[in-house]
Amino acid sequence: MLKYTKLPKLFSVTMMNRKLRISHKLVSAMAFLCLTAGCVKGQLGQNVSGQYRNGMVVCAYPDAAQVGLDILKKGGNAVDAAVAVQFALAVTHPQAGNIGGGGFMVYRSASGKTNTLDFREKAPSQANANMYLDSAGNVIPNMSLYTHFASGVPGSVDGMVAAHKKYGKLKWADLVQPAINLALNGFKMTARLASNVNSAKAKFAALNPGKKYLLKDGYWKEGDILIQEDLGHTLELIRDKGRDGFYKGKTADMIVAEMKSGKGIMTLADLQNYHSVWRTPIVGDYKGYKIITMPPPSSGGIVLMQLLKTVERYPLKRWGFNKDSTVQLMVEAERRVYADRSKYLGDPDFYKVPKDSLLDNQYLIKRMANFNWDVATPSASIQPGMFIGYESDQTTHYSIVDKEGNAVAITTTLNDTFGSHVFVGGAGFLLNNEMDDFSSKPGVPNMYGLLGGKANSIQPNKRMLSAMTPTIIEKNGDLFMVVGTPGGSTIITSVFQTVLNVIEFDKSMQEAVSAKRFHHQWMPDEVGAEPDALDSITVDKLTKKGYKFTKRGAIGRVDGILKTKWGYYEGGADPRGDDTKLGW
Repeated sequence: MLKYTKLPKLFSVTMMNRKLRISHKLVSAMAFLCLTAGCVKGQLGQNVSGQYRNGMVVCAYPDAAQVGLDILKKGGNAVDAAVAVQFALAVTHPQAGNIGGGGFMVYRSASGKTNTLDFREKAPSQANANMYLDSAGNVIPNMSLYTHFASGVPGSVDGMVAAHKKYGKLKWADLVQPAINLALNGFKMTARLASNVNSAKAKFAALNPGKKYLLKDGYWKEGDILIQEDLGHTLELIRDKGRDGFYKGKTADMIVAEMKSGKGIMTLADLQNYHSVWRTPIVGDYKGYKIITMPPPSSGGIVLMQLLKTVERYPLKRWGFNKDSTVQLMVEAERRVYADRSKYLGDPDFYKVPKDSLLDNQYLIKRMANFNWDVATPSASIQPGMFIGYESDQTTHYSIVDKEGNAVAITTTLNDTFGSHVFVGGAGFLLNNEMDDFSSKPGVPNMYGLLGGKANSIQPNKRMLSAMTPTIIEKNGDLFMVVGTPGGSTIITSVFQTVLNVIEFDKSMQEAVSAKRFHHQWMPDEVGAEPDALDSITVDKLTKKGYKFTKRGAIGRVDGILKTKWGYYEGGADPRGDDTKLGW
């Protein structure tokens, strides 16, 4: 038996200090392990800075984000969550979420395999190049916007069915049911949603005689419960019958009846013949980062890569975020690539898009040959480039990553806020006004001021050109970023700036998304900037060089996910909307 012996005082203090040092190291090590294991606050996968290990959903409305997160927690993958979010947004975000519109998906598996899905709307079979022109050959105002004549054949439902069939894990019905619950049981409206619906009240009433969708006595307010019974029953048909629950049967008949009531041209055959298309991604490199983005009929991927490759040769990091040299270079690149967009980009099934020529490094260098640091290049002097052999903002985007590392970027739209504002009677959903994205007449701008020509002319069964730019980025062979945004013609430049904010200016995902933005699109020849996007010194320097600045409201609603060097997912939800980021 050991005998207790009182230690000398000096020895006791020394041992105590050693124990304290050991204890301090142990606590530090435990804290580090706890952080990397995600055990802070008892939430598996979350660390102290709001980053997550097991997956993340970032989208335009909080209830829809929760639906997506719930699917991930139930064992669904990123595509399962995307399908559920798409239908949930059709209920909770009627400005742009939809089953009556279309969009694009960029997919990257955990092993690095990529694919893109085109579920863009198509022109009805009775469409023709002059359908929006009067007898004198002039564009008839608003005919391609707020009439039954304005809608392309919807692609969203077929797109979700195709995505789920190829990549989904969970049962289809389980992915649609949450949206049905939101429609039939109702959900609380945010102040922004209430305001948006109220602002469209007069147009809803005028374009939908006898219908009461999104209308009420008085005005909607924050916290009101929005119930949409007809939409809920339409979603039930999609849940039970999949694609046939929309493109055939009761819903299809209601769409055709709605068309006939407003002298529209979409037919039952148009609906039954619609199919989404798997396409090869646009893949490029920017300073060692692999950019995976959407090919035509989205113009976004090619134009984004043109922009990145054009500015790659310049020291943006040294110049700094939104400084005069940075802004000047970006604007000059934008005016040139948007000029190219107007001539060379369109539906590849109808027009041979010169992708390789547009992305050729020597071509892009030549495009900047007349760039002069001392003076702005007038857009009137810029025409689409030449090469041998010779293309509202209310869209919505969501980014999702699952526990295994599969990633999805989807941008979907009705075109204008609430699309054509025309509801399908009995079915409770809005129709798009995507036909305005065609070039109604060469040289005449669409609602976003974008010009187009033959490549984007109206033809039967053709897909209209889009600016949607869902994008996934790799770094050293691993997932790095998932990003995209709504915003009409500003989509491409918003994604462009967000990517540079992270790669060049070392911003976090949330900082990159929240940062103030500016935009130039060749015509009109002006730089639109959000309030306080550029400081007075920058504006003064560039104004003296001949740049014209205009103030405008919010540009884009970027939703992104960044994978940190520690392997966590860090979300960026745009504060310009009700956008929400959730992870686990």
